[in-house]
Amino acid sequence: MQTMPTRYPTEQRERATRTALDRLDEYGSAWAVAQVLGPKLGVGPETLRKWVLQAQGDGGQRSGPTSEELAEIKRLKKENADLREANEILKAASNFFARELGATRRYVCRGVVRDHPRWVVAAA
Repeated sequence: MQTMPTRYPTEQRERATRTALDRLDEYGSAWAVAQVLGPKLGVGPETLRKWVLQAQGDGGQRSGPTSEELAEIKRLKKENADLREANEILKAASNFFARELGATRRYVCRGVVRDHPRWVVAAA
């Protein structure tokens, strides 16, 4: 079995998608047209089928998210992950400094740890 490249040039993708969309009525389904035209165009059948379905979605012929919406969702997921990571870092830093502050505010008197009143830090 021949291995397909992972990335296709934009021109090849557009040409293959356009050809498949033009012949879609002859074959009846995206899968059938992809099975026939994919090997002839040097594209994997499943890849071509996905391109056809995405092109139909972008053109309004099929329901589902458009390419722009998918790009926006991907960007928002990455931003969300970055914000979660930053939040975890801030929580860890907050805990670290709270422990440091707690160590300077406490003293031991007869084996009991108590807060020292003059070292109390008021919330701003």
